Amino acid sequence: MQTFPLALLIFLLCAQAEAGEIIGGTECRPHSRPYMAFLHIVTAEGYEGSCGGFLIRRNFVLTAAHCAGSSITVTLGAHNVKKKEDTQQKIEVAEQFIHPKYNEFTIRNDIMLLKLKEKANLTLAVGTLPLPSQLNFIPPGKMCRVTGWGLTSLHGDISNTLQEVKQRLMDPQACERYNNFNHNLQLCVGSPRKTKSAYKGDSGGPLLCAGVAQGIVSYGRFDAKPPAVFTRISHYRPWIDKVLKEN
Repeated sequence: MQTFPLALLIFLLCAQAEAGEIIGGTECRPHSRPYMAFLHIVTAEGYEGSCGGFLIRRNFVLTAAHCAGSSITVTLGAHNVKKKEDTQQKIEVAEQFIHPKYNEFTIRNDIMLLKLKEKANLTLAVGTLPLPSQLNFIPPGKMCRVTGWGLTSLHGDISNTLQEVKQRLMDPQACERYNNFNHNLQLCVGSPRKTKSAYKGDSGGPLLCAGVAQGIVSYGRFDAKPPAVFTRISHYRPWIDKVLKEN
């Protein structure tokens, strides 16, 4: 079965290889998710794309490793990314910290920290999101939320406004169709009986469970049928803390 990272990269969309937006969700109340970051990515080949991410420190954003690029500009405080809103802060990324064990073929360890060139100003529209501890191994069955600017339909455009969808954490057996799924490193997200899902362009965005970022949108099926695979943040907390401390 073919799977793909949920980034929205224009040249890959043409080849029907990668993509990203919330399907079956609703528009968020403007600026009610102040931790959300919109990533504008330019690749080494000059192609442009987008991902989601979320602010965890005034100068650090957490996202997916497959969202790496030659250069990245982060927009904070956005609701409609196609408009110039007074709440928006655009900051260039100074350094990209890809997890050293990230594998682009198995899409494991799909996590990356972005150090911003300057610290964000914390406002009502820009804030940080707490992370789980290493011991916080969230179990299946919980209902959580996924937020992003990704595609809202299989053949649609990316959403101008921030969208959100409720998704349930599934038993690992529900992700058996993904050959490289690892329950200790990843989360299986979304009931296969529902049409709600993260999709192209949502990569790197957070899975929010009871106010804590438990997962990062990683990859799913071409037809967007749930469940999808998310990076389990708690497993990577020691690495995250190490990077933050050293930088």
